[in-house]
Amino acid sequence: MSGEHPNHLAAWRQFRHMTQEELAEAVGCSVASIGHWETGARKLTSKWLPAIAKALNTTPGYILDHDPNDLPTAILDIWASIPEADQPKAIEMLKVFARTGTKG
Repeated sequence: MSGEHPNHLAAWRQFRHMTQEELAEAVGCSVASIGHWETGARKLTSKWLPAIAKALNTTPGYILDHDPNDLPTAILDIWASIPEADQPKAIEMLKVFARTGTKG
């Protein structure tokens, strides 16, 4: 992270094996914008952050606050493979497991 507006966009993009060009195309912005956001030269705004997070299959908060390389990547990869419509059910299952362990 560097610049006035630090974030982990570059790390997330690389974690998802995307080029700046691919991410720019996925969110409908310029490659230059991706570069400015990655360096922190420009702030990631609420206009772009949700679309970028969706394209990278993560959350806006994770892009701003967490380097994917510091997170349990197996969980992130499993989560990324769960269809969006099924994610609420997956969360509920994880909550049950957290409460009961293998007894549930």
